[in-house]
Amino acid sequence: MMKNPHPSRRRVYVLLGFFCAFLVLFFAVLYDAQVVHGSENRARSITSNTASETVTASRGIITDRNGKVLVSNRLAYTLVVDKSSFGKDEAALNGAIWQLIQLCQEQGVTWNDTLPMTTGSSPQLTSKSLTESFREYLDGNKLPTDGGSAEVLAAMRKLYKVDDSYTDSQARLIVGVRYELDGRSSYTFAEDVSTELLGRITDGKYRGVTIKTAAARVYNTKLAAHILGTVGAIWQEEWRSDESTGYVGYADKGYNMNDLVGKDGVEKAFEEYLHGNDGKRLITTDENGKITGELYTREPQPGGTVALTLDIDLQADVEQALANTISGMIDKDSNERGGAAAVVAVGSGEVLALASYPSYDLSTFNEDYETLVADDRLPMFNRATQGVYAPGSTFKMCTAVAALESGIITPSSIIQDRGIYTYYTHPQPMCWVYQQGGATHGRINVSQAITVSCNYFFYEVGRLTGIRTLDSYASQFGLGSSTGIEIGDSSGVLASPEWADSHNREWTDGQTITAAIGQSYNLFTPLQLANYIATLVGGGEHYQAHLLKNVKEYDNSRLLYVYNEEPLNVVEMSDSTVDAVTKGMHDLTVSGSVAFAFQDCVVSAGAKTGSAQVGTDIANGVFVAYAPYENPEIAVAIVIEKGGSGAALATTAVEIINSWFSRSQDGSAAVGENTLLK
Repeated sequence: MMKNPHPSRRRVYVLLGFFCAFLVLFFAVLYDAQVVHGSENRARSITSNTASETVTASRGIITDRNGKVLVSNRLAYTLVVDKSSFGKDEAALNGAIWQLIQLCQEQGVTWNDTLPMTTGSSPQLTSKSLTESFREYLDGNKLPTDGGSAEVLAAMRKLYKVDDSYTDSQARLIVGVRYELDGRSSYTFAEDVSTELLGRITDGKYRGVTIKTAAARVYNTKLAAHILGTVGAIWQEEWRSDESTGYVGYADKGYNMNDLVGKDGVEKAFEEYLHGNDGKRLITTDENGKITGELYTREPQPGGTVALTLDIDLQADVEQALANTISGMIDKDSNERGGAAAVVAVGSGEVLALASYPSYDLSTFNEDYETLVADDRLPMFNRATQGVYAPGSTFKMCTAVAALESGIITPSSIIQDRGIYTYYTHPQPMCWVYQQGGATHGRINVSQAITVSCNYFFYEVGRLTGIRTLDSYASQFGLGSSTGIEIGDSSGVLASPEWADSHNREWTDGQTITAAIGQSYNLFTPLQLANYIATLVGGGEHYQAHLLKNVKEYDNSRLLYVYNEEPLNVVEMSDSTVDAVTKGMHDLTVSGSVAFAFQDCVVSAGAKTGSAQVGTDIANGVFVAYAPYENPEIAVAIVIEKGGSGAALATTAVEIINSWFSRSQDGSAAVGENTLLK
């Protein structure tokens, strides 16, 4: 007979029974949730806890011709102001904006404010307020278009309901943010903010402010600031297209309004290559808003790797040589100066170096901006591409070519320098050597005239050739017109009766002979001068000056673009013409006034000095050169404001030439992939 189990054992059996039943039930529910209704439940979960957001692609890397990285990216954080959470509560929105502004002021953080009105105790409209886009903004919001600064500010205060508790200076800062928010729900308030500021933002006291990850530009060099350029938020006037001008705004290019875009330099010129394709991702969160997962529906693709024609090592030497020369001149007479230098490859138009003095540091540009703007030396002005200067005697080679090719003279033609040019009753200019001591150059041919820079010779040749022929050849060399460089440049001025008439200036016979020696109304950029010399010694092939060498995919997997353009035109010149002109330039470096400098040059070269009087002040110094003499590879142009004689720039030119030819030109720096995706 079986005995009844012990009571404690019965309890164990009961508990085991309940546990087994629970397990069966649990797995049944789990099976139903994950297998039978799994898809439905997952969809419901995603719908209720998932948000879609744009993932901004990082900009492309910029390198020099040898693959050395000049501009790259790093992960950073941005502050985005979103007004959607405020509804129609204008006072709350303005209060939140002012609170954020105060925090940024306290932390020394610069924010994006493009309203064309100064800040401070008495805000004033700036010149940018005259733009058509700003007038459209005023019209669209029924604000006064012809009122003064105070009237416009008062109207904006009323529009955005900025109450009287704020001073005008405070109100100006608030309406600046409201101006940025006009027509959009959010905008990037500040980029690349510090972790200290982030800590303050995340304490929950700053309504309407969100933190986003972004790619901040890293400048791996302090060189080439005028070339590389800057990036910034999209301005109101850049967003919309303008049919009247043909301008295509970023809105129609598929950009997000909070995207960063190139503002100047190659950042702007090559925006289409540097701007990547944004991605999309789904972010899942729990009931407390904590991110529980993310899924990319479209991966962001960084912008392409843009390789420039610049040689950054040469650029360093050019900037240093230019700075040293100018600093030395300032030390002697305390006259402030600016200057520029350009180096162009013969036979391609590649810009190897482009320097402007004084310069600035791109890595601290935002912090230094107000100081840079106020600097009378104009450090942000690119003198190499935008500065225009009389070429002086460096124009004489063009005059020589025009005369030789039109049959006015031959390489052996002799002209007697008589000191004073008396063909006209007025003017009767003197050759420089006669003016200095009463001497003349005697009987000389064109090569000798270039070497000694005889003004009398070129007065006569210029008169015989005529301004039409002179201008024809100057135009073919690219003088007085844009070089085509991608970052933009000044066209300069090519002296002519038409130009004089269109600018209410007088044109006389005397203008022709002074134009022949690089004076009159002639004004060219240093880059134009370098490209002119490259064309001259390159057999007449006139190429567009350019900075873009090639573009690759961000991971270097594919070549997207290679610059391979034919010459813009060819200046027809006989071998005898080229030989006569280049011999004169070569003799200048061997036995002429700059032989002292070129005795240290590592290759044979040709050169020409120039100077141009600027009012009663010290003349600008101008210098052009090419090397080697036998098989030219590079052309150099240097201009120094108040530099005096062009001969004072010869040593600077030799330093530049030696920099190029004293080292290997087959740089091999590795270019890494742009792996920063957000």
